[in-house]
Amino acid sequence: MDPLAPLLELSEVADALENARTNVDRMLWHEALRGDSTHVAAEVALHDASATLALEGYDCDVERLRAGDFSDPVVAGALRVTEALPSLVDVWPVSPRYVLAKLHLLASRDFEPGDGEPGRIEVDSSGSARIDAMCALVTNPTKEIPPALSAAVVHGELLAVRPFPMANNIVARAAARIALASKGLDSKLLITVNAGHLERQPEYVGAQRAWSTGTPDGVRAWLKHFGKALEAGATETLQICTELTRS
Repeated sequence: MDPLAPLLELSEVADALENARTNVDRMLWHEALRGDSTHVAAEVALHDASATLALEGYDCDVERLRAGDFSDPVVAGALRVTEALPSLVDVWPVSPRYVLAKLHLLASRDFEPGDGEPGRIEVDSSGSARIDAMCALVTNPTKEIPPALSAAVVHGELLAVRPFPMANNIVARAAARIALASKGLDSKLLITVNAGHLERQPEYVGAQRAWSTGTPDGVRAWLKHFGKALEAGATETLQICTELTRS
């Protein structure tokens, strides 16, 4: 049995992830996504980057990012991470550690010296064991587990263990998007996932703390949140599609 399978037995978790999958499937039927969806993916990337920065306390709306009106190294790093996601999807199932290092290097390349070495995982022995276990789940997957569950675990573990002293949460959210893509739930990176987290920000913050406790209630809270954030992210993408169709 897959080691993550027992998590689906927690109250409401399976339903939350299934509801998310249903909403994602509904989103994918939008007329703007038939055929070439690259224009939608580009717009989703901007919205998602804006959301992940907002979760870090940065006010960078989509139009500002589109215009390149910024000089902050965190903003520049988040955009580099977003741009790199498609090229890392196929690498993730084979070498998740490499992908994590690459994401952090992109995110923190312009940081001041002393903020930690870009691309280097810095954890104690307990944290190292958890990162090893998480990577093992990525490289030895089973078909029993919903893609959203795997991505939620990756996201939760990276937030809890904090392998990078700077830009860790940006890397965690990016890795979760890659995990969804590599599992086929969001193969073209069309779900504005981080907009879903931002829409439910207080819950996002509380649920990630709950996950860190490792209790059944804490784990359930995080997994339920992740499902709801996926739903909200799919709704955001539908709005983007509608706006693009009208323009």
